[in-house]
Amino acid sequence: MLDGKAALVTGSTSGIGLAMARALAQAGANVMLNGLGDAAEIEKTRAGLAAETGRQIAYHPANMLKPDEIADAVEKTAETFGSLDILVNNAGIQHVSPIDSFPGDKWEAIVAINLSAAFYSTKAALPHMRKAGWGRIVNTASVHGLVASVEKAAYVAAKHGIVGLTKVTALETAEEPITCNAINPGWVRTELVERQIEARAKDMGVGIEEAAVSILSEKQPSLNFVTPEQLGGALVFLCSPAADQITGISLPVDGGWTAR
Repeated sequence: MLDGKAALVTGSTSGIGLAMARALAQAGANVMLNGLGDAAEIEKTRAGLAAETGRQIAYHPANMLKPDEIADAVEKTAETFGSLDILVNNAGIQHVSPIDSFPGDKWEAIVAINLSAAFYSTKAALPHMRKAGWGRIVNTASVHGLVASVEKAAYVAAKHGIVGLTKVTALETAEEPITCNAINPGWVRTELVERQIEARAKDMGVGIEEAAVSILSEKQPSLNFVTPEQLGGALVFLCSPAADQITGISLPVDGGWTAR
């Protein structure tokens, strides 16, 4: 479906981003990985994904706090694969604290990585997509781009911003064969969520799985976690011909969270 297309997926050395990169490669795209971590582990991941999918898989170490490095990741993707057709803005961080004690440096970092980085990468990618006459931009937002939760001021603000940026990008490219959409996951059992489950289990004096159900029951009516593979499938759909006229949307993958 995506044979010969070139993709950059930010924050893709693990978790949701890696699952998205894998889904794109399985659909035929060559993929530029990006993210932080141990260099040897990242190379192992890159080589493993290349062997598994038979696609070209490269890596760029751009720091999402630095606009120049973000732009360089876009340019290097185009140089490496001959184009940049798909941009997935997935990199993100989180911090939980009440507003009146929320550290200013955490606010700045969360807004920079979760929102501003997507602006800079989109700005750099659009000329390549326009030159190629085709493009797909998919932003990993969150249910917190649609609703709020306490003690997540920076994350909620940034994810609401991503939804707004998605809509503006979609409108500015509406007459071109370029689309921009957001995927809005609910609870996904990532390492970050696993730590929250462990903390809940300790506070409640219960087992891990009982704590997991407790967390799910507060927000996610399905009582099941979203899987990274399901998010990868949603991404591939948004890049497919079936989604040619889908642009500017926020697609909840949230087990009914935002239906309430």
